[in-house]
Amino acid sequence: MDDAGWLVDVEHCPSPNFGPRPPERPISLLVVHNISLPPGRFGGDAIERFFCNQLDAAEHPYFQEIRDLRVSAHALVRRDGTCVQFVSFQDRAWHAGRSCFLGEEECNDFSIGIELEGTDDLPYEAGQYRTLAALAQAIRTRWPAVTPERMTGHCDIAPGRKTDPGPAFDWSHFRRCLADAVPPAGDSC
Repeated sequence: MDDAGWLVDVEHCPSPNFGPRPPERPISLLVVHNISLPPGRFGGDAIERFFCNQLDAAEHPYFQEIRDLRVSAHALVRRDGTCVQFVSFQDRAWHAGRSCFLGEEECNDFSIGIELEGTDDLPYEAGQYRTLAALAQAIRTRWPAVTPERMTGHCDIAPGRKTDPGPAFDWSHFRRCLADAVPPAGDSC
């Protein structure tokens, strides 16, 4: 990871959907999400275009429903385990919405949001767990307050509103991968 909060040796697709973090809210949380566009379909560049406000609403009926949303995540882990970064980890990505973790509201202010290409009910790929674990270790190296206990799902910080990463995400497997992971050379994923 470079000094500006960008991973090295990964694709960068800068999103305009971010802002500064409040200085009094240091990074201390990792939020795991899932996304597929259109829902249930994998591959293509629709996620990148969505996070960059370039999604063509005429391409799919679902895109009509989300055409006015302005959201982002810090990074996406694709089905094959490759990583795309949209927002510097030092900045506030727009991934959590109204949210609360252990009494702390507005999780975007102090969290890093990682999207997994997937759905709530389809198993995630082994490479996604490995990449997420390596990425989480790189984040922990830079921000030690992001302990394993402060790694959670979107469903946990916005219950009743969000369900991701869903029951298909194996938290026990992720934590085993995390225990075995070391940040790759250059802190990239």
